[in-house]
Amino acid sequence: MDMVSESEERRGIGSVDIAMSVLRVFAAASEPLTLKEVGARTGMSTSKLHRYLSSLVAQGMLRQRERSGRYDLGPFASALGISALARNDFVNETAAILPDLVDKVGATAMLSVLGASGSTIVRWQRGRNHVITTLGLGTVLPLLTSATGQVFLAFSADALTQPLLPKGQRSTAPMLKDRIRKQGYAMAGGNFIPGLYAIAAPVTNWQNEAEAVVTLISTDPDLTNPAGPALSSLKAACQQVSLAQPKG
Repeated sequence: MDMVSESEERRGIGSVDIAMSVLRVFAAASEPLTLKEVGARTGMSTSKLHRYLSSLVAQGMLRQRERSGRYDLGPFASALGISALARNDFVNETAAILPDLVDKVGATAMLSVLGASGSTIVRWQRGRNHVITTLGLGTVLPLLTSATGQVFLAFSADALTQPLLPKGQRSTAPMLKDRIRKQGYAMAGGNFIPGLYAIAAPVTNWQNEAEAVVTLISTDPDLTNPAGPALSSLKAACQQVSLAQPKG
């Protein structure tokens, strides 16, 4: 016998709807929010909102920063987002080529997609030469200064990338975007992370837009040699799973 009444069920569903409306506020925000800011954006009273925030923190969907008291998306929200991104067909097909690419080149490979917060690492394939870095699954890479981000910038619609750029730096994006599109790849020579070198290329759909980006990283500066074997192997691997060959 079902012991849950229809009215209780409706209240439960309503609570889920309210919790989702709170989470949407955080998904759209570019920084942690105070209780007052969340209240202003949801139209909820402070007492009611505090109950929902506490529950979401307890479930890992949100976290509260100790010093400022501000709220932000939590570890389970991040894990949920990464899982959703990683189930993209392009991601799965591209992930399948990473072991062979790594065996051929020797460098570590990472696979990223463009999420709501920016270019996000969703797969990681270690190379023969172990790289010690703070990068990992869920890391969001900047669009202007990382090789991965620059490829997304060049091979994604402005409507997707412009909101992710710092307002004071948006004027520099067009020239960078044109250069990366023409050459079909991007490199980072230890500027983004000192001592770490990276090359990145897009996996494109039939509209020649980046569905994913494959990046090779190493402490060896020879990785970024434009005439070296790593770049040619990377581009060939990405073209293998792309529906449109990257072009300017």
